[in-house]
Amino acid sequence: MSDTELTHEDWMRHALMLAQRAWDEGEVPVGAVLVHNNRVIGEGWNRPIGHHDPTAHAEIMALRQGGLVLQNYRLLDTTLYVTLEPCVMCAGAMVHGRIGTLVFGARDLKTGAAGSLMDVLHHPGMNHRVEIVEGTLSDECSGMLSEFFRQRRLAIKAQKQAR
Repeated sequence: MSDTELTHEDWMRHALMLAQRAWDEGEVPVGAVLVHNNRVIGEGWNRPIGHHDPTAHAEIMALRQGGLVLQNYRLLDTTLYVTLEPCVMCAGAMVHGRIGTLVFGARDLKTGAAGSLMDVLHHPGMNHRVEIVEGTLSDECSGMLSEFFRQRRLAIKAQKQAR
């Protein structure tokens, strides 16, 4: 990426590219990019199946890289771009890491912790609040997830019919 100021849409396209990597590995297609001073300091895609690790969500992978790059667990003045609204675990990690802004594409009505099911990022008991920008490239983000699960259902149906 260049030194010119990139938009939320530009960064979300990068996250979508990472989500495609998750899909290619048979994982739920979620991608995340952590940005500091208009520079990628962390990126990740879902890998819990391949890593045998329930914490290997795209967001956690990006936050871990960012901490290493900044040499600090406090990821101040950063923006995390994620294709899907984060879960409770990932939202909690964002609060603990002091992420400045979360930009996400698709809502997760079943497990979303940035306003859909609950709002961990603005809970009154938390010691840090994360700014939320939602809906960036939402059609592309939700479309990728819908197509992934549609294809998965078709594959399962074909397997059952083959028996």
